[in-house]
Amino acid sequence: MWIATVGNIDWPSKPGLPTAKQKEELTSLLDLARRLNLNAVVFQVRTGCDALYASKLEPWSEYLTGRMGTPPQPAWDPLAFAIQEAHERGLELHAWFNPYRARYHQALSPVSPDHVSRTRPDLTVKYGRFLWLDPGNPASREHTLQVVRDVVRRYDVDGIHIDDYFYPYPERTEGAGSGNSGLVPFPDSASWNRYRRDGGNLDLSDWRRENVNILVRDLGAAIHNEKPWVKFGVSPFGIWRPGSPPGIKGLDQHELLFADVRKWLREGLADYMAPQLYWPERQEGQRFSRLLDWWAQENTAGRHLWPGLNSADIGKTRTAGEILWQVKRIGDHPKSDGILFWNASSLKDDRGALARELLRGPFARKALVPACPWLGGTTPAAPGLSVTREKSGMLRARVSGTPDDPPSSVVVQSLDDTGWKTQILPGVTQEFLIAKGTRGRFPAEVRVRMVGRTGFEGAPAVWRSNP
Repeated sequence: MWIATVGNIDWPSKPGLPTAKQKEELTSLLDLARRLNLNAVVFQVRTGCDALYASKLEPWSEYLTGRMGTPPQPAWDPLAFAIQEAHERGLELHAWFNPYRARYHQALSPVSPDHVSRTRPDLTVKYGRFLWLDPGNPASREHTLQVVRDVVRRYDVDGIHIDDYFYPYPERTEGAGSGNSGLVPFPDSASWNRYRRDGGNLDLSDWRRENVNILVRDLGAAIHNEKPWVKFGVSPFGIWRPGSPPGIKGLDQHELLFADVRKWLREGLADYMAPQLYWPERQEGQRFSRLLDWWAQENTAGRHLWPGLNSADIGKTRTAGEILWQVKRIGDHPKSDGILFWNASSLKDDRGALARELLRGPFARKALVPACPWLGGTTPAAPGLSVTREKSGMLRARVSGTPDDPPSSVVVQSLDDTGWKTQILPGVTQEFLIAKGTRGRFPAEVRVRMVGRTGFEGAPAVWRSNP
């Protein structure tokens, strides 16, 4: 699930809360994810060239403390805390960045002196109510790359995630009708003219798209150069272009956001794509199943396709039953193996009893995060395993792995008088208990496997009960 911090959508519930309350709210969301058998959270750490973590490159976020640039008191690092707490619960944590937005329109405080709009005003432009890094300025791209590299280097994140804000969604002039004639032009004439003076020969639209292509390619390379196992994910708008597939209508992100997501899919530039398929099946011009099939068809590089679903609109434009139907449709699809929920609050509030129905049905059991074999990595060795009988009638198992190659998960399979049972435990697990079967007998066999950071499952360590 996405945990949005911009505008205090999901966390923290309001800015300026005491540190203890912020921690309590964050652990409550992670507990929710564990309770619902989710296996990852996408945690927003950069809303507009700010930071919800300790950074020397960008100021503390105003959504944390109420004032941009002001550190939390008592001091703490939300990202480091979230990673540790997530891993203890068996959850991956993907750090979510807005790559170009420099200032959200719902400002809570003045811009701090260490914000990029003050330190490097040449990198930013104003468009509508927002401030943006200019994608056409190579120094803007390098700034974002530096921020992401810093996080990958210093934090044990499992993934880096960017959303659908590339060039901004277009603003319209007052009184403008539909079509492109009333759109406010993006103010990038200075960088465009510099590109042309330096000999560039692309037209304006192609040049803008190539600026975004370069960022996406460079982000993937920078992340994997730092830590090859860290996934790179993109969550674009759910329609590539109107008419693709036939009958689909809506915003043309290829021409207006300058995001050529089909190219990224076909070239495998991201380890997973999470298109925002936020429409119901009955909405003919944006029919969910038709769009899901299109994204799967275009994914010729065979990367992961984990669509985003709009559970936040339950009770407004859709029902929980519609979301459950979409979950099942994705689960049955041969080329899609995951789901992201927008957003955490909708699951926390259990809108339309969605959370309860997920646990009764498709999320009744925990699942491993799908493997990313193209990222490489080694197959974990069989762990050390010792098993003792407790006076309580339980088996206590202790496992040990390789200290310099910690697993992402521990898979435990036990054979009792009712058959095989499987548990997926956090990678930090060192010991666990196994109950007797329904007939009061200890399991005849226990198998324990380690799962590596890129998803490879290792050989099992095996314990067998004495006859």
